[in-house]
Amino acid sequence: MTIRNWTPKRLADQSGKTFVITGANSGIGFRASKRLVEAGADLIMLCRNQEKADAAAEKLQAAAADDNTVSVIQMDLASLSSVRAAADAVLDQTTSIDALINNAGIMFPPKRTLTEDGFELQFGVNHLGHFLLTGLLKDRVLESEGRFVTVSSLAHKVGLRHIRFDDTNWARGYQATLAYSQSKLANAMFGHELNRRLEAASSASRSYICHPGYSATNLQSTGPGRMATLMMAPANLFIAQSAERGGWPILLSATDPDAEGGRYYGPRQFGELRGAVGACRMIKSAKDKAAAAKLWALSEQAVDLSWSV
Repeated sequence: MTIRNWTPKRLADQSGKTFVITGANSGIGFRASKRLVEAGADLIMLCRNQEKADAAAEKLQAAAADDNTVSVIQMDLASLSSVRAAADAVLDQTTSIDALINNAGIMFPPKRTLTEDGFELQFGVNHLGHFLLTGLLKDRVLESEGRFVTVSSLAHKVGLRHIRFDDTNWARGYQATLAYSQSKLANAMFGHELNRRLEAASSASRSYICHPGYSATNLQSTGPGRMATLMMAPANLFIAQSAERGGWPILLSATDPDAEGGRYYGPRQFGELRGAVGACRMIKSAKDKAAAAKLWALSEQAVDLSWSV
């Protein structure tokens, strides 16, 4: 079934299900999380800032439908050791994961910045940290016949449209916007390749890719430099949709029984910036099997974890 106009009216009771989500303390992650706990789900938030996450968790717990729970595990995607520690904590805390939602991200740092492990910040946080987290938690998701959800972006369609395999860390010619589009293309490639591998393994689990369109969140103000923030401010006022609506594609991907593995869901109108939520199109290079296999191998080496499904 091709979904063309999804709304939270389709969100069924989620009681007894457990969702693990990165970046749940603000923006589309928080809005999607609120809908999930209102529907009865247990939620595990993986967030960098403990104080902000605790404050958000308190609000989410107040919105809980019944006795379902909200908990916080501190995790910094810019640190592979932090990701490993957080994954261990998740596995200690829950025996099931009905959906792992890789949502957190960073956009347009004005200067080339490296993660703790030496990766360009956007590639390290948006892709590699989530690649490692997924590999560490995948058995629990598979045992639960759960879902893998990767939040990409419209940005995967612009810029390079390929991975700079010879220089993913932008040691040469750093441009924040191009580095961001590379990281979001990596998200799309990873989500699609993961689903291909799940299908090949005859797994009951599936992988989904989604995008929030142009949604007004703090992503546009916490990462970019002052000039980029000022340039995006008018768009936030006159073009952007709400963070609430930006979270709908996450909910569709994580819960809807008619969602199809390997598909890319998000707003479909106004150049996919906003509007009715349903199946969208990824660019051809996001589904390139050879490039995806190369990215997978590069990612395994980078995070020091080889894994399969």
